[in-house]
Amino acid sequence: MPRTRHTAAFALITVAALTLTACGSGDPATAPAGAGSAARGKTPTTDVVSAVKRNDAAAKLLPAGVRTSGTLSLASSVGAPPGAFYEEDGKTLAGADIDFADAVARALGLKLKREVASFEAILPALGSGKYDVGTGNFGVTDERRKTIDFVTYINDGQGFAVRDDSDLKEVTDLTQLCGLTVGTAAGTTFEATLEENRHVCGEAGKKAYEVRTYADQAAVWSSLQQGRSDVLMSTINGLRYAVTQMEGLRFLNEFKRLDVGFAFKKGTPLAPAFQAAVNGLVADGTYDRILKKWGTTKSAIKASRISPPEIR
Repeated sequence: MPRTRHTAAFALITVAALTLTACGSGDPATAPAGAGSAARGKTPTTDVVSAVKRNDAAAKLLPAGVRTSGTLSLASSVGAPPGAFYEEDGKTLAGADIDFADAVARALGLKLKREVASFEAILPALGSGKYDVGTGNFGVTDERRKTIDFVTYINDGQGFAVRDDSDLKEVTDLTQLCGLTVGTAAGTTFEATLEENRHVCGEAGKKAYEVRTYADQAAVWSSLQQGRSDVLMSTINGLRYAVTQMEGLRFLNEFKRLDVGFAFKKGTPLAPAFQAAVNGLVADGTYDRILKKWGTTKSAIKASRISPPEIR
């Protein structure tokens, strides 16, 4: 591949992926439908939030203390497009997670005190009361539901990407990874899935796959590009976006779908208000506009739910 284009594309992803991705979608050879300028190396700038009006019915569901203060503390995990990332100035936050949180806040008449935090630190911090709510493409799993409440706003999940020279065509069973090195982000559902299923290769009489985890998403991608990993496991939407930005890589397939939601301390009184706000955004068209802006229309949900069972 041309060295200059490869370097420029990787630089774009590197700038966007300063910290962790989370979670944990079409034709991998083309840009996602509705991606607009995001699929051509520039992130979209369409304003899909400022026109959101206060949803009085949803706001009335907030606890009295929150209505009085008018603020909530939000921890955001910042990773890579299209979820949440830094623009090229290294300061401005953008992405679908950012837009969804801002839109819900406007609907509820609240101001967000946003703090950037690492993905693996947010859920424990919610439990301790450090933050009121967290975003980071947090996939809803039965294990997480034991200690965390979720209000869903999108459906994403787990997928795989490889270099063009890979013999892998798709991964429908983890035994197809036997003998390979798999790169992924630390503290994610991807790492958990891979670790929980390490036994499958031995049971099939094959060499185990190796899992290499990285705290920085740029390092995950460079491990694949530079041959330290044979295959990469990450978010469906994140993978689909990234392969439009970097030559020599291809999206393989979706592996498992997961609902994604705002995360709260277990037993939070905020969940009903957030659910009503999300459903209000669905009803007034804001929801679809956010998805189209970020090229993630295939991840739409029909209605928000509070802590639904993990998709199996």
